[in-house]
Amino acid sequence: MLDPAELAAWLRLTESLGAGSVRRLLAMAGSPQAAFRLPAAALDQALTHKQREAFNRPPEHLDELITKAVAWLAEPGHDLLALGDPDYPPRLLATADPPLLLWLQGRRELLGTPSVAIVGSRNPTAQGGDNARAFGRALADAGYTVISGLALGVDAAAHEGALDAGGPTIAVVGTGLDQVYPRRNAGLAARLLAGGGLIVSEYSLGTPITQANFPQRNRIIAGLAEGCLVVEAAVQSGSLITARLAVEAGREVFAIPGSIHSPQARGCHALIRQGAKLVESAQDVLEELRPLGTAREAAPETPETPHEQQALLDAMGFDPVSLDALMARSGWPAAELSGALLELELDGRVARLAGQLFQRRGQG
Repeated sequence: MLDPAELAAWLRLTESLGAGSVRRLLAMAGSPQAAFRLPAAALDQALTHKQREAFNRPPEHLDELITKAVAWLAEPGHDLLALGDPDYPPRLLATADPPLLLWLQGRRELLGTPSVAIVGSRNPTAQGGDNARAFGRALADAGYTVISGLALGVDAAAHEGALDAGGPTIAVVGTGLDQVYPRRNAGLAARLLAGGGLIVSEYSLGTPITQANFPQRNRIIAGLAEGCLVVEAAVQSGSLITARLAVEAGREVFAIPGSIHSPQARGCHALIRQGAKLVESAQDVLEELRPLGTAREAAPETPETPHEQQALLDAMGFDPVSLDALMARSGWPAAELSGALLELELDGRVARLAGQLFQRRGQG
């Protein structure tokens, strides 16, 4: 825990200057407090005139932020790690741009555990969401901490899968930890913390939702993990930024292939062409990472699908299909087919998509 003087100095620096400027000052001075005792000549060398003005003039909200931070850090499970702290995670420290501060809520010891990032689309297909949940569950079963970004879609499903397996999960967010974004995931955030997980941010309390923060936080997701799995992603996707950052950090990158007709699969296909490992099961990921020998009890097997339903699923394949096409493939009458599809939909085996299309879910 930082003492009050250290906390105030860190907050004043990080609220006044960009990360690059702060690093230069720290390299010269050795600590945030010492930075404010640097001679004018040293400051002229490290900062532009505009940066000097910002450095010399504390932000108007600084006292309020310090008061809020002290109160927040007094709460159980709340912590703050500064660059240079002995407990700063080594994997993240070894990256090109480690955060100056890490605000933590939950079990900070998870930062040093074997971890895999799972990222992907905020609007995945039904199969994509199922895949994220299944891989999160399987990797947690194998003893890995699952890291993602608490976003809608793949992120949320990956966290849920890890929690379903009774495993820990880390959420790296792009706002201050005194708020949850998106609000729809407030329940998931509470479940994550109750399940022994951890929420991480480099942003001070009160930092609002800013789109630029989310690509920035992706480097933390990539840096904390030993490998990065992309479940579904369009070609222009923040998940591909995370994958690139993982490559730059020397991490393994994995991608799940999808339908050639799905825009959500094209980002994964691009990654595979660029050298990411194509994966079809969690075992494909585990083969590239060291075995842990801490596997949890396996989840119950999926009940066997009745023969008639399995025949219909086989006719459906794994791409989206229209009712007319499925009638032609299966030979079933429209009324009987609609009833069977409804039953499969209620069982979670089939998803109803826009445009009166249907898609198989899971592997059954």
